This record gives sequence, C-alpha cells and structure tokens, in this order.
Amino acid sequence: MLTYPRIELNNLFSIAKWQDTIPWLPFKDNFEIHRLYGDGISGPTAALLRCRKSGPLPVHQHVGYEHILMLTGFERDQNGVSHKGTLTINPPGSSHQVVSDAGSIVLAIWENPVKLL
Repeated sequence: MLTYPRIELNNLFSIAKWQDTIPWLPFKDNFEIHRLYGDGISGPTAALLRCRKSGPLPVHQHVGYEHILMLTGFERDQNGVSHKGTLTINPPGSSHQVVSDAGSIVLAIWENPVKLL
C-alpha cells in the first residue's frame, strides 16, 4: 500500500501572501501546479493550482470525483462562478472548461486523474 507523509498547510485563505514560497511547476497554459500527493496519472491526487493571469484550463472530464476549494480569486465554467471560500464537487462523468479572469489559486483533490478532451 502506497502511503504519503502527513501534509499540513496553514493559513490557506491567506495563500496570496506566501504563494511565492511554493515550488510551482508548469501545468497547462496559464496554470502552474504544486502536487501535494499523487502523480496525476493514476490514483488519487491533491494539488494546488495557480493561474497567474486570465486564461482557460482545457476542457476535461472527471473520471472520479473532483473537489475544488477556491483559495484566491474566482473561476467560472458553464455551471457558474466560484469565489474565494467556495467548495465545488464535480461528480464522475462531468466535464467542463474552467476560466480564471484575473488569476486564482485552488486546492484540487481528484479521486482519479482527469481526462483532457
């Protein structure tokens, strides 16, 4: 059984103040990622995602549940707008294209990897 070390993130809703201390990696156009656990290829994954400027995340489908907690800014998709402090849970089989108009940071937890469409 694969185990992960304990992870503790403090002051997540103040992440804008300390975001530059995080070792972000390129992810998709306009987006960066900091994986907390998992590889995004198999099994569950948790990560911080940051969008520094306006732009979309490609259309993708959820093979398992996706939990998104908005930490800064806001994002929108065809279902509406999520602001700081909003928890959104997308069910398996759903798909969407997320757009950040002014930048954002989210905590994303995926039950299974997402499939780009």
